[in-house]
Amino acid sequence: AAAGGGLSLREELTVLGRQVEDAGRVLEGIGKSISYDLDGEESYSSYLRRESAQISDAYSSSDRSLSELEGKFRQGQEQGGREEARLGDSFLGLLLHARALLRETRHISSGLRDKHDLLALTVRSHGARLSRLKNDYLR
Repeated sequence: AAAGGGLSLREELTVLGRQVEDAGRVLEGIGKSISYDLDGEESYSSYLRRESAQISDAYSSSDRSLSELEGKFRQGQEQGGREEARLGDSFLGLLLHARALLRETRHISSGLRDKHDLLALTVRSHGARLSRLKNDYLR
């Protein structure tokens, strides 16, 4: 120690011991940090398996939700289509009924016109007979 001007063997061992302790604390901190990062899992592969399972579950859940949503959307479209068809059928039924009523009204109207013409002829005929009777009576 005197010839080299450096530390004695005892001092070097003390320094080395402190460095080992410091390195041990650093490794312990890294171990705690890793265990914290691994969220309680023993190894990184276990952590990755668990994360993969959670991602798979989330994907399955979202896929199932999406399928349900698609099913409801299709069901809504089918119901809308059925409702539109029902409304179309109702409207068509009303149109056919209105057309039938118009035909019946036109038929009745033409029958009334014929009756009106017949009644007009009858009135003229009666008017002519009444005129003749009046003239005969006055003579």
